[in-house]
Amino acid sequence: MASFTKANKALRRTYKERSQPESRAKLGMLEKKKDYKERADDFQRKQKTLKALKRKAEDRNPDEFYFNMVKTQKMDGVHQRRESSEPMNTEEQLKLMETQDLRYVNFKRFTEKKKVEKLKSSLQLIDSESKPKNKHIVFVDSKKEAKNFDPAKHFDTHPAFVNRAYNRPTRSMLESMDLSKMMDEETLKDIAVATHKRYSELGKRIERERDLSVVADKMETKIHLMDKEAKKEKVKDETKTAPAQYRWKPVRKR
Repeated sequence: MASFTKANKALRRTYKERSQPESRAKLGMLEKKKDYKERADDFQRKQKTLKALKRKAEDRNPDEFYFNMVKTQKMDGVHQRRESSEPMNTEEQLKLMETQDLRYVNFKRFTEKKKVEKLKSSLQLIDSESKPKNKHIVFVDSKKEAKNFDPAKHFDTHPAFVNRAYNRPTRSMLESMDLSKMMDEETLKDIAVATHKRYSELGKRIERERDLSVVADKMETKIHLMDKEAKKEKVKDETKTAPAQYRWKPVRKR
């Protein structure tokens, strides 16, 4: 009997909701039951929220005190927050916060400086782009000799080392070190790309360390300006690369 029930269910046709008739296609898609259920649940949820808010408003005590009574004021029928006349932080607290920020900037600046020194120690600044390129002029006796001139043969080195202005080993040195097979053009190109990347990183870190130094100087000047009693005279305005300069009046300490 159970097997007959299962077979009967399997042969039963799947229920399908009808689609929108062609004569009513202009009205849009026909709403299915699942769409109606979702819309009805959303409507009931909103009705429950409105009912709860209405009950909360009815049960509220109009004489009950809450802090917005003293922190807001009514302007043009709208409650707006009052601006406190008293400062939120004292002068000592502001100085402490600025000092902590200055310590953090100095810490980052010291970190960048260490990284710059480490990069400089690992790189030889002899093929830097900022350094002017030198020329090696070789004089020959005739035009024919100049036309057939071979720099690799003249300097007795591998053709890959001809354009190098430093550390140009001879062929005998390369054969003794067995580097003639290793130092092909592909390897030298990879080494040049890696070196260029490290020089680029060094330049960016130097620029960052310089920017952090300017920020630290400006913050230090701002901390000094918090002292209202100190007499000072402005000498130079602040720029992008330097803080404002002041001439402080000498004060005799007791």
